[in-house]
Amino acid sequence: MQPTNVADPTHFHKVVDCQWACPAHTPVPEYIRLIAQGRYSDAYMVNWVSNVFPGILGRTCDRPCEPACRRGRVEEANAEKPEPVAICRLKRVAADYKGDIRAQLPRPAAQRNGKRVACIGAGPASLTVARDLAPLGYAVTVFDADAKGGGFMRTQVPRFRLPEEVIDEEVGYILDLGVDFRGGQRIDSMRALLDHGFDAVFVGCGAPRGRDLELPGRQEAAAHIHVGIDWLASVYFGHVTKVARCRSARRMGAHDVTVIVRSGFEEMRASPWEKEDAMHEGIPILNYHVPLAFVHENDTLTGMRFQIVEARYDARGKRSLVPSGQPDVLIECDEVLIAVGQENAFPWIERDCGIEFGGDGLPLLNRTTFQSTRREVFFGGDAALGPKNIITAVAHGHEAAVSIDRLLHGENVTRRPPPHVNLLSQKMGIHEWSYDNAVSNDLRFKVPWEKAERALASIKVEVELGFDAATAFKEAQRCLNCDVQTVFTASQCIECDACVDICPTDCISFTADGDEADLRTRLKAPAKNLEQDLYVGGPLKTARVMVKDEDVCLHCGLCAERCPTGAWDMQKFLLQTTQAGELCRDHKRRQPPVVEMAK
Repeated sequence: MQPTNVADPTHFHKVVDCQWACPAHTPVPEYIRLIAQGRYSDAYMVNWVSNVFPGILGRTCDRPCEPACRRGRVEEANAEKPEPVAICRLKRVAADYKGDIRAQLPRPAAQRNGKRVACIGAGPASLTVARDLAPLGYAVTVFDADAKGGGFMRTQVPRFRLPEEVIDEEVGYILDLGVDFRGGQRIDSMRALLDHGFDAVFVGCGAPRGRDLELPGRQEAAAHIHVGIDWLASVYFGHVTKVARCRSARRMGAHDVTVIVRSGFEEMRASPWEKEDAMHEGIPILNYHVPLAFVHENDTLTGMRFQIVEARYDARGKRSLVPSGQPDVLIECDEVLIAVGQENAFPWIERDCGIEFGGDGLPLLNRTTFQSTRREVFFGGDAALGPKNIITAVAHGHEAAVSIDRLLHGENVTRRPPPHVNLLSQKMGIHEWSYDNAVSNDLRFKVPWEKAERALASIKVEVELGFDAATAFKEAQRCLNCDVQTVFTASQCIECDACVDICPTDCISFTADGDEADLRTRLKAPAKNLEQDLYVGGPLKTARVMVKDEDVCLHCGLCAERCPTGAWDMQKFLLQTTQAGELCRDHKRRQPPVVEMAK
């Protein structure tokens, strides 16, 4: 194999599995270390630069970083239930314990640059675009049908998960950058908006329509059947204050709540922690029930009829749901909330204004730039690619802001500036490092909950209380500092194999070179995760090569401590993705990524 090019930011970025998995590429280990040091405001700002809404996401993120976390992999052999670091809940710690960070935020632009940008919808994607562009001098106007900004974060996330004051605070940070917020102003015509002379338009209106179930009895019993996202909005605006019997419904006075799913519990699209929370509250979940009809008497809902199915897999592993042969079941109920997905709706975009749509109803976009077929119109978030989550919407907003900034400076939108990368040695002495490299054996710590009788009494009482400072420190110590990389310099290696002997996971091998498939089978511990690249050093004096399995490395630093020649060094990898501004433009493009290597 060719030696690994450590100047390529991709290799070490992939090693930081949590950051690689995060759509906004938040430098997770960096802010977790700051939390362990009690530097909560600095940890908050590291988050704010990347994900914009640390307090909101610390409570509601879908957490793609956590399944990717290396901690769960290295614990797999020793823990009954290996669990990742509680990354999301630590993010909330930074938000809960920070001080006044307003002095660290960008200032409103001293003067405008003459360009006007409209953002449709005040959800996370549009607010991210506004956050990135307003400090640069763009006159950004955000339109939303609701009186307050936040979009679905405000109207569809229940208050027991996300207090409104957290939304007000973090949306306020953005609007205070000089953004013109037009609350209560719905956009009914794209053509009319374009006639107002905006230089660019960003559509971040979400996927506002909930899918319905058109089954027998739907129309007759309509008064007691509600589409989930519409019902949540009605709860937020105070149109719904109670339910008869039917996690939010229970707080509205329902005596019995049952969740019924067509597929198996394991395959529900809800996040694992949402499932855990529902189970914690004693809400029964029924699997493999296919809805057949709404049952009613004199147009009053009395229940739903379901067919019982089971999952079967063909030779290729494709799953299908087939009737189990059991009799249909009737589940009595007084109210039904339908939560079978969301879909996009763009009736306000005229189909002859230059914006083309596909057969799925979504706009035809460049998925890198988020530019539509009309050059000055961009989409992001759920409005772009269908329903996802808040952190994906934020990532779309950052990329769209770069595109808008380049477009309005007359530059090629499809050219994306590379990230800025540093590798900095953490050596402070022969056996001292500037970070804590002692691997904790603690299992994941539990987040305390509000007492059930108080939490279930009101939809406004937040369920999770968050970590206290002491527990946050202990949970932060579980992080393996995956961004502190083991960097190898072949010219200094004397092939004593001391690093091989001391490595606790057997991830280092010295062996004859070969192709990748062959090398993976000849290592001290076979490298089975093909998604994680091997780290291959240059040829050594014996013609062997150093091969390291990046997948199971603990980043403990023992190899660097043991090495008598300093061939191994621990170097902190810092990746900064380019956002809108001078550094994203061709004439101000920074030099190629800087990589500081051990000498």
